[in-house]
Amino acid sequence: MTGTSTAAYWDPFWAQGRRYRRLDDPETRLLDAHLGPGRGRPALDIGCGDGALTRHLHHQLGYRATGIDCSPSALALAAARDSADGPGPLWRCADIGAGGLSALPEPAYPAITCRLVYRWLDDKGAFVHRVRRLLVPGGVFWVVAEIAGRRKDTDPLQGLGISPAEAELLTAGWSVVRTHDLDVLRCYALRP
Repeated sequence: MTGTSTAAYWDPFWAQGRRYRRLDDPETRLLDAHLGPGRGRPALDIGCGDGALTRHLHHQLGYRATGIDCSPSALALAAARDSADGPGPLWRCADIGAGGLSALPEPAYPAITCRLVYRWLDDKGAFVHRVRRLLVPGGVFWVVAEIAGRRKDTDPLQGLGISPAEAELLTAGWSVVRTHDLDVLRCYALRP
């Protein structure tokens, strides 16, 4: 059986034109407030999809951003949206859910983002452990996840949220945990 954190699962969706929840102003304002200016420091966007968040980190916040995704089709879409106005983010094919860290250009990052990906990871504990090893002291791990039970019972997407146990696994062991709710989503700013 193929896990939902693998390219075999996600690549056909991206290749067939499937798109996911757009990055909006309330979410980017929260992100900006927690991450602050990049000043050329590296940032890692895990599960970057079409690259909207990676480009925001790079162009608006000033990080030297790298977007990783297990889907080659998503990365092709992200790279195609780069402008020729200057250097853009780096794009790397990697499955961090399976331990694929060799494609990363930096050994550690002051800002790591993970938007709408955590729910799909097969081994969430191992994933959080990998991120902790990649985050510099004082850095921020920004996670956006849908929370279970926030959609109407009749909504076909009702089952997309993370459970209270999965949220606890995500937040356990961090010295600072800040959360902000946006409709069905919860944004987490986690610091070691």
